[in-house]
Amino acid sequence: MANTLSAQQRARNSARKAIKNRIHRSRTRTFIKNTRELIADKDLNAAAAAAKQAIEALDRAAGQGVIHPNNAARRKSRLMKALHKAEATKQ
Repeated sequence: MANTLSAQQRARNSARKAIKNRIHRSRTRTFIKNTRELIADKDLNAAAAAAKQAIEALDRAAGQGVIHPNNAARRKSRLMKALHKAEATKQ
């Protein structure tokens, strides 16, 4: 347990921020998972809409400092690469 008042305050702030970060990380992972499932099911119209949601969630998480901006960019790139690959194989 923290001994000084400032350390106690930092512990409280860290706990509060951890909850916020967990919410955004979980939400982002859910959108990515849903998109990948739709791509696997060959439902490309729904997958494109889900990818848009996932990208918005990734941008929001990166903007709030939950994940690193390069991490968000990498995930978006891989997601869109998978979507484009599925669209190319369908045609």
